[in-house]
Amino acid sequence: MSIDIETARKVAKLARIRVEEDDLPALAGEFSAILDFIEQLEEVDVEGIEPMVSVTPMRLKRREDVVTDGDRQGAVLANAPDAREGFFAVPKVVE
Repeated sequence: MSIDIETARKVAKLARIRVEEDDLPALAGEFSAILDFIEQLEEVDVEGIEPMVSVTPMRLKRREDVVTDGDRQGAVLANAPDAREGFFAVPKVVE
């Protein structure tokens, strides 16, 4: 598929990219090359091939999804510069 200069100008405008008039033929050529490559990819027979997320087969590690109260208040507040009554204490900003 071939992209003309006018189409390249329109794509650049839609992408909000300023392209000088002298550079439009090269941009149109690059767009055409990209579309030609996509056409080549469409010719590949992928019937019966499962999609993959990585080149190495792996499963994501999962944990059981349970709601807990966290029970880590003390550990979280241990590094706080100032904690009072189980909460972070911060300086007053608004009077």
